[in-house]
Amino acid sequence: MNSFERLVEIMATLRAPGGCPWDRKQTHKSLKPYIIEEAYEVIEAIESGDDEKFSEELGDLLSQIVMHSQMAKERGAFGIETVAAKIADKLVERHPHVFAHRTELTPEEVLHNWEKIKLEKSNSPDYSVLQGVPPSLPALLKAFRVQEKVGRYGFDWKNPADVIDKVKEEIAEFEDSLKSGEKSKQEHELGDLLFTLVNLGRHLGMQPEEALNGTIRRFTERFRYIEDSLHQRGKTLADSNLEEMDKLWEEAKKRRF
Repeated sequence: MNSFERLVEIMATLRAPGGCPWDRKQTHKSLKPYIIEEAYEVIEAIESGDDEKFSEELGDLLSQIVMHSQMAKERGAFGIETVAAKIADKLVERHPHVFAHRTELTPEEVLHNWEKIKLEKSNSPDYSVLQGVPPSLPALLKAFRVQEKVGRYGFDWKNPADVIDKVKEEIAEFEDSLKSGEKSKQEHELGDLLFTLVNLGRHLGMQPEEALNGTIRRFTERFRYIEDSLHQRGKTLADSNLEEMDKLWEEAKKRRF
């Protein structure tokens, strides 16, 4: 028995009568938060560069997939074998340049072919190239994926300079909306501005989600410096003022936080 078969067997035991009460109680819906949480922990492990942690977090994510498959098997729907078979078939089908006729393609051409194959395979008149973008994705990532999808069919700006012009246009429209006093219009224009900034990042080869997370991380480290510095002076944020905090902020920036 290999390690994967052992994992499948352990999960079946946990779910069986006499197994773990917590595991037996779970449903597909009750586990939704955990699969999202495990995916984010995988991302954190990638960022850490710690392969030991990375392998552990991948295992946690894999356990979620195996558990969902086990639960589906119990109700006669499908098992882990079906899950593996479907993704294996899909990978072969969408990589004809590797498995059918060997062709040298660029990564961009591979993605375009992938979308083309999906479009050709769909027999439904209701099929949309955007339906593969999960509605529950974080907004910045969802915007990036939507733009990426339509961009593969040529619905895109030609270069970053054009997107920068659009950003300027959206800023002007947002400023105009502020004069109107209409919250719904202001929110609409702010959304347009954010969407265009995501597009700019994409054209520059940047992941906006990662860019914003980097800014949040730097902001957090700098603000922690303000709090620590005030604490060393026997003060709290409530005892300070904006001028003092600004000076500490500049100190933090010089320390390359």
